[in-house]
Amino acid sequence: MTTPAQGSRIPEGALYACDNSKFGSDGKGRYWPGAEAWFAWLSRTIDRYGPDRCLWALAPDQPFDAAGTLTESLPWLARIRELGVPAAFAAQDGCDQPGLLPWDSFDVLFLAGSTEWKLGPVAERLAREAKARGKGVHMGRVNSRSRLGIAEWFGCDSADGTYLAYGPNKNLPKLLKWLDELDGNPSLLGGRHPFGAPDTVSSTSPPREAPRRRTPPGQATATTAQVSPPARSHAPAVATTGRPGARTR
Repeated sequence: MTTPAQGSRIPEGALYACDNSKFGSDGKGRYWPGAEAWFAWLSRTIDRYGPDRCLWALAPDQPFDAAGTLTESLPWLARIRELGVPAAFAAQDGCDQPGLLPWDSFDVLFLAGSTEWKLGPVAERLAREAKARGKGVHMGRVNSRSRLGIAEWFGCDSADGTYLAYGPNKNLPKLLKWLDELDGNPSLLGGRHPFGAPDTVSSTSPPREAPRRRTPPGQATATTAQVSPPARSHAPAVATTGRPGARTR
């Protein structure tokens, strides 16, 4: 995943996603370049690496403010689509109130907001509704095996985090081990549950007795990883990496 603040170079043949730096490492958007500069960066990035490789581009948002995010995002969602890439909309605390989710205007629901909200029952319900509508779902700030499991449980197609920014040579094997460990866990809903049980129990998640093998890591720059088999028309999920930079949700 890349942002205006990072200037990451996308490896040849890799897929990528475009965040907007509205949150930033300080949580206050200090790396946000302004709407016009952001869109110019987005246009250059897509021109350089191709729209066919872009999973999604996140419209400008107001972190933790659902009404503010709607106001900020609406003018840009159609323009993102005009670039030939899926438009992502940041779901914030309170966005389940009537009129605050422009379902027809975006292609990917990005679970942003506070930690408590994004791991809770409202976020889960909205994620499942997005999937039912044929949209992709992405979760931000996923830096542990526990959250990876929660993201998959919600039906997310992809997730980003900063885990690999700190000691990638050490942490990449750990991340791959999480995926290997969780890949074969049986689902309580039937079939296979690729990423096991979340530690946080939501309103629709049945009780689980899976062993807790969670390691809460640190945070730095963003990485996007697949958390469920691609089953949507927009933005297939695949792992990509970036260099340390200025964003984590």
